[in-house]
Formats: sequence, structure tokens, C-alpha cells
Amino acid sequence: MSEEIHAEMVANVWKVVASEGDTVAEGDTLVILESMKMEIPVVAEADGTLTRVAVHEGDVVQEGDLIAVIG
Repeated sequence: MSEEIHAEMVANVWKVVASEGDTVAEGDTLVILESMKMEIPVVAEADGTLTRVAVHEGDVVQEGDLIAVIG
């Protein structure tokens, strides 16, 4: 079963920490967003393998945009 992780707010993608194919555990940081000079970590919501990273550093995400998929 796949777990999709979506943006919770409009933000800039400051840093992509994890790569496709990485094994992640619940709570691991995948991406760091920046909004209003605050860094917001986006964390894995389940254990698994990161099957897709849908953002790149410098992208702007809107609320609800897909960030990553854990398979």
C-alpha cells in the first residue's frame, strides 16, 4: 500500500533530504520547506521505501500538492 505525502501549506522547497529508493522510517525528514523564513520539515508518515519524490529544490508547492510517495 502506498502512502502519499502532500503539502499542508504554500511554501518553497528549500532542501530535498531523501532520494527515491531510500528506506525511510516513520518520522524521518524527507523534504524541508521554507515559508515566511521558517523551516518546516516534511516527515515520513509510515515506514517503507521512498518510491517517488515529486518536488525539486527551488519548487513552490501549493496546499495539497504531492511531495512524495512511500511504498
